[in-house]
This record gives sequence, structure tokens and C-alpha cells, in this order.
Amino acid sequence: MTTLVTGGTGRLGRPTVDALRAHGHAVRILSRRPGPDHVVADLATGAGLTAALEGVDTVVHLATSRSKDIGQTRMLLDALSGTGAHLVFISIVGVDRVPYAYYRDKVASERAIEDSGVPHTIIRATQFHGFVSEFLDAQRRLPVTLVVPATVQTIHMPEVAERLVELVAAGPQGRAADLGGPELLTLREHAAEWQRAHGIRRPIWTLRLPGAFARAVREGGLTAGLPGAGRVTFREYLVDQLAGRATNGA
Repeated sequence: MTTLVTGGTGRLGRPTVDALRAHGHAVRILSRRPGPDHVVADLATGAGLTAALEGVDTVVHLATSRSKDIGQTRMLLDALSGTGAHLVFISIVGVDRVPYAYYRDKVASERAIEDSGVPHTIIRATQFHGFVSEFLDAQRRLPVTLVVPATVQTIHMPEVAERLVELVAAGPQGRAADLGGPELLTLREHAAEWQRAHGIRRPIWTLRLPGAFARAVREGGLTAGLPGAGRVTFREYLVDQLAGRATNGA
């Protein structure tokens, strides 16, 4: 099976490409720049897309841009029309519940796919462990750790990649079940785990922010509910992350 991955050099793209290859897929990476296993095309203009899709069975659409998401998705749909190729699209749990411009664009992309007639699978995943970890890493030099009152259900990125491979093999399903992590934790609990893993002790301050976005996040708008399909907890992720840094001399 030949699979084309958009965003294949990105954070989720790299483990997804690796997982596809491990399962025997011939993988092409859509890119604007030449490189190993790259096919050169531009999602913004459509240049090269028709050639990039020749002989492709499935497209895993991971490329994302805060200002161009909808246009790029529609450009890809136009190129896919009539090819019979299966489109797998990654979205985010809560895009229809949390008022945020980037999320509204994701919803619009989902609807464009559903209305296109292109065989497709749409899956929403919760936030990645790494997203929360980086948010906390950025505060390493502060005398306190700042969080907002939110409950999230973070998931290990390689588990999302493996689920995408399963969906490629399964064929078009329309809307797949949401993919969530193994536990519901507040950001304060995440911060406590992060401090414990790094051997840091400092106050954790919770800042209650105004507005509809803050309220939706506070009320669990970014969660998929339990049981989640993810297995790796945030604590286990941190242990592995720090072990990797030590191995690499970081």
C-alpha cells in the first residue's frame, strides 16, 4: 500500500511515517522541498499535487497552518476528487466545544471533507503529553509555576501515530471514535508531576482567566472521557523523556 503523508516532517508526522514504514507501507512525504522519499508539491497553490497523488492508496493529512488550514484542505480535496484514494484526517478533541479561531478552522476542514464525496476517515485526538510538558518547561526559570484551571486528557504522540496506521489499514470509516489519553488530570496535577520528575519544588499558582475559551477548557472541553485508548501516562512520558535526555547527554 502506498501512503502519502502531508506534514510528514512535523512532530506527529515523523512518528507516523516511521509507524507506517514499520507496518510495510510505501511512504511518500509531501513537501515543498526535495528530500529523501519526498514528493514536491504545494498545498497552498496545488502545484504538483496531481503528480504527487499518482498511485497513492491513502493520504494521511497532518499538515496544519493556523492561517491556511481550510484552504489547504480544500486544495487537497480537489486533487483527490475522483481518484478513489482514502483520506485520513487528524483533528482535535473539543474543536466543536472550545471557542478558538484555530479550532473553528478545524471544524470547517472536517465539514469540507464530509461534504466532498472523497472516501475519508476523520479522527480527533486529545492534546499531546509533549504540549503540556513544553508549556511547563518554558517556566523552568520562574519562581512559581503558573497554570489555569483546566482538566485535560493528554496522550502519547506515538500512540496517535499507531492509531493512524490502524485507520489507514481499516479503510474509510467517516468519523472514527475520539482518541484520548489514559487519565483525566488538571493542569495543576500535570505541573505537580512535572516538578516531581525534574526534582523541583516551588509554588503552583492557578490563574482563573475570564472569557468563553477559559470557561470551556475549565469545564473539560478538551477531554474525550474515560476510558481513553491511550496507555502511556503523563508520569511515564516524563520518565522516558528525561531518560532520553540523559542518554543523549542533554
